[in-house]
Parts: sequence; C-alpha cells; structure tokens
Amino acid sequence: MPVDEQTLDDLAQALYDAFRSGEPISKLTDEHDLTIEEAYDVQSRFVGRRIDDGARIVGHKVGLTSEGIQTQLGVDEPDFGRLLDTMFVEGETVSAADLIAPRVEPEVGFLVAETLEAPVTYLDVLEATRAVLPVLEIIDSRVRDWNIQIQDTVADNASSALYVAGESVTPVDGIDLSLEGVKLHRNGVVEDAGVGHAVLDHPARSVAWLANTLDDVDQHIEAGNLVLSGSFTPALDIEDGDVVTAEFTTVGSVTTRIGGA
Repeated sequence: MPVDEQTLDDLAQALYDAFRSGEPISKLTDEHDLTIEEAYDVQSRFVGRRIDDGARIVGHKVGLTSEGIQTQLGVDEPDFGRLLDTMFVEGETVSAADLIAPRVEPEVGFLVAETLEAPVTYLDVLEATRAVLPVLEIIDSRVRDWNIQIQDTVADNASSALYVAGESVTPVDGIDLSLEGVKLHRNGVVEDAGVGHAVLDHPARSVAWLANTLDDVDQHIEAGNLVLSGSFTPALDIEDGDVVTAEFTTVGSVTTRIGGA
C-alpha cells in the first residue's frame, strides 16, 4: 500500500538529521516498502530542507550507470540526484568532518549551455554542451554501512555529498567520450582505471537519460546546469588523509585531499 505523506516527510527528516549530525540511520526499506516514485518524493523533501537552509540547485548527478552496480542492486536503469551549490568544494581539500563513510568516483561533468527538453538523444546533449570538465565526486551514505537498496540511495539524494572540479574545460568537438580513459590514483598509487564506455556506453547517453527522465516529472536540465554523468570506475573507499587524483586522457586531471594536514 502507498506510504502516507507524514511517513514520507518523517523519512526525509531522518535523512536530514543524519546529514546534519553525521550519525547514520538504518536503511529506510527495513520498515517501509517504498516505491521508486516514493523514494524520489522523499529525496525532494530532503533536498527541500537543505534549500530552506540556503542551498541552491545548480545541476544534477546521475548514478548507477554501470552494469555491475545495476546488477548488484537489482535494477535496470540509473538514478539521479540534485547538485547543490553547497556541495562544491572550493580548493582541493575536503573536510572529513563533513562525511560519514566517503567514497570517490571519477566522472566527466557536462556544462550545459542550452535547456534540454525531451525527447533528447546523446547527440542533442553534445550539441547543447558548452564544455566538459574532470570531476571527483565524493559520495556518502546517510544510511549505516552502505546497507542500501535502490530506494534508499534514491531517497538519500543518490548518495551525493560533495564534488571537486578540475580547472580545465574542454569542448566536446572531436572527442569520443566513450573512449575517454581515466586512471584513479590514491596516495600516488593507481587504484583503478576505466573508460567512458562504462557510463551507459557513452557519458552523453547518461545525460540524455536524465533529460528524458526529468521530463516525466515536468523538470529539465536547465541552461547553466552542471551534470555529473556517472563514474568511470567502481567507487573507491577513502579515509582521512588520502590524496586522490583522477587523471583523464583528454579532459584533464583533478586532485583532492581528504582532511589531513
């Protein structure tokens, strides 16, 4: 049976309290049989509380873009969350105090110059994109020990936390982002590597999926938005003091330090 409005609001409040306190909660699906639609409703309420605190939506993130993680969670499509201006990390150091159980993902961010209205193809995305840039997304879970189902991560704003953007911006003309490679370094050691093909076969297809999905709920990727298109590699656990670099083949590099001196 549908989850009532008060319960949806209570779940959003629980996530918000976990975000503010740094104390994780049990997964929402332990006690509530949420649908995906209800989970997005909770997400909107959770994000709404952060907007009430003064945050502003500046874009979107797409998650669950690899076949492996979709299989792990038993789903056949990605999910999305909202990017807030307060998630952007000024400089290269991320405060570990703001995080519960952080992981990092190397991604290509799309700087969208034109509003995207459905139906959208990946070619439309490339046409509307001003440039791309290298990004390290710091994901986190307000749910204890990452013990989540798809509804839990959707409600938790797609497990978003922070993001660090590289200084280089690259026009997409002449670049095949499906062949774009990345090496993910931690403390000087290559921990993983990947290619853009892992992101729904092409990162722009991820952005197109988002544009078409948002249209179903009367929302759009707006001109000026940043869209994080999905990770080229599995998420990497990180700890206080780690220095992480994503070194892309064409679009540049980005480095962040997690706390530490």
